[in-house]
Amino acid sequence: MKQYGAKNILNIALAGHSGSGKTSLAEAMIYLCGGSDRLGKVSDGNTVCDFDPEEVKRKTSVQPCVVPVEWKSKKINLIDAPGLFDFEGGLCEAARAADSVLITVSGKGGVAVGTEKAVKAADRRGLTKIFFVNGLCDESARFYRVFESLKSSFGPSVCPVVVPYIVDGQADCYVNLLEYKAHKYVDGKVNVVPLPDMGDRLEGLRTAICEAVAETSDEMFEKYFSGEEFTPEEIIVGVSQGVKNGSISPVFCGDALLTYGVEQLLNGLLWLAPSAADKAAELGVDVNGEPVELSVNDDAAAAAVVFRTVADPFVGKLSYFKVISGKIGPDTALVNMRTGSAEKITKVMFAKGKKLEEASYIGAGDIGAAAKLLSASTGDTLCAPVRKVTLDGVDYPQPSLSMAVAPKTKGEEDKVAQGILKLSEEDPTIRFESNQETHQMIVSGMGEQHLDVIVSKLKSKFGVDVTLSKPKVAYRETIRKSVKVQGRYKKQTGGHGQFGDVWIEFSPCDSEGMEFEERVVGGAVPKGFFPAVEKGLRESIVKGPLAGYPVVGLKAVLYDGSYHPVDSSEMSFKTAASLAYKDGMPKASPVLLEPVGVLKAVVPGDNMGDIMGEITKRRGRVTGMNPAEDQMQEIEADVPQAEMSDFATFVRQCTQGRGYFTFTFSRYEEAPQNVAEKVIADAAQG
Repeated sequence: MKQYGAKNILNIALAGHSGSGKTSLAEAMIYLCGGSDRLGKVSDGNTVCDFDPEEVKRKTSVQPCVVPVEWKSKKINLIDAPGLFDFEGGLCEAARAADSVLITVSGKGGVAVGTEKAVKAADRRGLTKIFFVNGLCDESARFYRVFESLKSSFGPSVCPVVVPYIVDGQADCYVNLLEYKAHKYVDGKVNVVPLPDMGDRLEGLRTAICEAVAETSDEMFEKYFSGEEFTPEEIIVGVSQGVKNGSISPVFCGDALLTYGVEQLLNGLLWLAPSAADKAAELGVDVNGEPVELSVNDDAAAAAVVFRTVADPFVGKLSYFKVISGKIGPDTALVNMRTGSAEKITKVMFAKGKKLEEASYIGAGDIGAAAKLLSASTGDTLCAPVRKVTLDGVDYPQPSLSMAVAPKTKGEEDKVAQGILKLSEEDPTIRFESNQETHQMIVSGMGEQHLDVIVSKLKSKFGVDVTLSKPKVAYRETIRKSVKVQGRYKKQTGGHGQFGDVWIEFSPCDSEGMEFEERVVGGAVPKGFFPAVEKGLRESIVKGPLAGYPVVGLKAVLYDGSYHPVDSSEMSFKTAASLAYKDGMPKASPVLLEPVGVLKAVVPGDNMGDIMGEITKRRGRVTGMNPAEDQMQEIEADVPQAEMSDFATFVRQCTQGRGYFTFTFSRYEEAPQNVAEKVIADAAQG
């Protein structure tokens, strides 16, 4: 592929609800642009974009894919993003690399949660939004119903550009309302035909265009609402400017599987979508925290952001990056601003799905890839040492579902851990920890499908079979009353024996473990044995008397005892202390404590009642409610950790994917009797 300047490069992410046809649209664009000699189909598992074995198997995208195409002397970097909510991290990566977001909308299903998420992702980064209503050759598709739902959901900025002219239920003619041209599809071939008479409907659409143009400037607003009509030139220029500055979101339509309307879309993108020269400039910060403007200029000092990392089995670690300024080529001197270390680039490549094409350089505004960058991770800034600047990274959603992961074959724990850590380099929405208390490895992700893909990749990439289970809860134990007990250890084995004798008072206190004091008078226990007594107790509190969980909130006072001048030793007093612990703790009204966290759930107002009811069912206490962005509501509550394992699934089902939450450990509270009895019984069974 030849080199293109920034003014001839379009960086476009394809996003939308799962099943709305993002990958199919990308395939149609690739095919029409000559990037592939066949039209791939998701159902056949032969698309350019969904090449990962998991995607072929599941027939859905699970990771973003970059494919550059050439159309009429322009380069379009297509970034196909996943639509499933479990792989929302891929949408974040695609949006970081893009200058525009092409949002596919089902002609049957219309505006869905995935549509809203795509719009929000574009708005967060100030990207141009373009809609494509897909699947119109299906008899149950209804373009005009979908268009009205787009306007009602996203406002008057939604502007029709290409609309279908339907005859006998077949959408095989597509009208460009700005050019006054219609494309008629017959036997897979397209012909430009005279504009059909669409009557009042056409006039209504022209009104929608004028409303959108009126929103682009105060001058146009005043002219429109004073009753003056826009000239054709004003409409064309107004739409073009409005799309580039984000005040207009144009709507195209067609059928990706049959490539209907896709040529009109490609032509429209060249005309309407902002180029990298228009949009890719960024504001970074220097080493002193001062803002630095980076222009899209090949001759400037190099600066790029890594927006995706892949562990490729053949080339090793592969870093995808977008160049903001300067050029990056072999032997370009770069520094990683996160680590401070130099990054050596031996070669750069254009990525075309799974294929890599070596390039002489990647210019400003363009997207490329480099292999084996030692310290680079997703979100890192790579820049020239002469101008050190840090760019925005990638903002990921927090994982919401955690499970314990274990190998099916004993002894492969390290293999599992290393595999998940490798996968988390590719996908930062994956979290991994080894819980030393519960002796479990915990993997966290965005949902059940996300974790299922992780399990599948562990087997296919790293050769290890694993099982997932509900994580154990790290309970604690404490006491509610004070007791005084004796611990006496005496053993005679011939020669020197063992003797230790202590009196200890155990009482409740406010501490995260045990507080130890001594109040021995008269030398009943020599000072030299005090540390042994404390050590014996600290080793003992690792296991409580009820279910074997660590003890907290315990005060132990050594106040009396006795010793033998010959037979007493540190070991004998340590053992005596442990005997006092075992005898005294069951008498001190021990109770089980459970971890409680602060839940902050952001949900649509219509779902407030259901969510609050579910929190109560899970033994939670609602502590507050606050308005959140986009007419959402935030519910704050204290909820036991033991009740949160499948809360992510409930929230997704209840809110259709709109809701999200965070859960942070807060404190320990006494568990209810019925809960404690079950935990104790489970512990007794092993």
